Amino acid sequence: MKDLTVGSPTKVLWAFTVPMFLSVVFQQLYSIADSAIAGKFAGEDALAAIGASYPITMIFMAVAVGSNVGCAVVISQFFGAKMFERVKTSATTTLIASTSVALILTLFGILFCKPLLNMVNTPADIFSDSATYLNIYTLGLVFLFVYNVCTGIFTSLGDSKTPLYFLIGSSVGNVVLDLLFVAVFEWGVAGAAWATFIAQGISCVLSVIVILKKLKEIKTTEKAPLFSWRMLGKVSAYAVPSILQQSFVSVGNIFIQGLVNSYGKSVIAGYSAAIKLNTFAVTSFSTMGNALSSFCAQSYGAGNTKRIRQGFKAGLVMALVVAVPFIGCYFLLPETMMGLFLEKGASTAVLDTGREFLKIVAPFYAVVGIKLMADGLLRGTGRMPFFMGTTFSDLILRVILAFVLSKNMGQARGIWLSWPIGWFTAMVVSLIFYMITMRQIKKEMNNEK
Repeated sequence: MKDLTVGSPTKVLWAFTVPMFLSVVFQQLYSIADSAIAGKFAGEDALAAIGASYPITMIFMAVAVGSNVGCAVVISQFFGAKMFERVKTSATTTLIASTSVALILTLFGILFCKPLLNMVNTPADIFSDSATYLNIYTLGLVFLFVYNVCTGIFTSLGDSKTPLYFLIGSSVGNVVLDLLFVAVFEWGVAGAAWATFIAQGISCVLSVIVILKKLKEIKTTEKAPLFSWRMLGKVSAYAVPSILQQSFVSVGNIFIQGLVNSYGKSVIAGYSAAIKLNTFAVTSFSTMGNALSSFCAQSYGAGNTKRIRQGFKAGLVMALVVAVPFIGCYFLLPETMMGLFLEKGASTAVLDTGREFLKIVAPFYAVVGIKLMADGLLRGTGRMPFFMGTTFSDLILRVILAFVLSKNMGQARGIWLSWPIGWFTAMVVSLIFYMITMRQIKKEMNNEK
């Protein structure tokens, strides 16, 4: 456990963020390995089947990530203020609540699997495989939720290394199982889904064991309650807006996926590969934003306005540094990156779709990086309406433009162009909210004095 309120802001933030960034690299291997191995060993139909169910799985992920964010901000603020009994109660309360939510969503996912796939216009020739993948994925939701909450607890306590160790082991295990189930046993998309299920399940169980041990090590004058409705309300005040934000993004992606699906399975397969690469980049920036969120939350709890501003400047530098390799790889080498997913002799239409998407969105990764760092500060300091507003401005504009531009241009390129326009607009909104927030915090601190 590490107190983020002491030491050089730049050095502390880099040391805290690097393990989290490495974690997201390995976490993305889950997703990329499923698609890459399925595409190479089971063919384009398998790649398209996984891609078709992707926006639906992202809705479940949205709730899990929102729970992560909710507990991380609250625990970070308590930890920064040295309120250790509340740290323990907020952590166990979130674990219990997230498990309950996961069980409910598991039942929902199994019952409504086919209607959800119909909603995104999944083609008939890949419908069965998409349903198989989605059903198995849904069975592992408890692992997904609890693991994400554990990660939020780790980071809020200043520990970004332990989640990294679990992810390395889990990701390597996932790739090995993918190769075994898909390439050797030839289980197709079901093998890819079971590989993720098993690897994530093991990682989840180990995370819970370690987090309970860490919480036990925190000394308090009185025994902390395991569950508190009042604490659940406080966590929910941060978690629910984050869940709504993430969910609306996922719902928007469902509309876009439905639009993509109308162009046929070759475009679906190309988009499936390209969007996984894009998600890798955006998730990297989002993870750095989460690190800044914990940093700002601890500093906010300690009443240190100057440190919040210093952390934000350091975060901007990190985002720009990370954007460079993504831009280089995706813009200059799109065929090579797409080759990770496609077997030799893949159709030209699949490759052209992915290449075009990457060349359009990649130059704007610095923009989305700046936006997500500003969002991290807004979330860490409790400005949830501002945080949600920046996301909605991006999402609404992106979905509307995807339909308008694709219709006017008569091709999928119109969908891809909506990404950079939405990102740039949202970045401007985020920076405006950042300036307003810093003025509000300064006023709050002066009033307390």
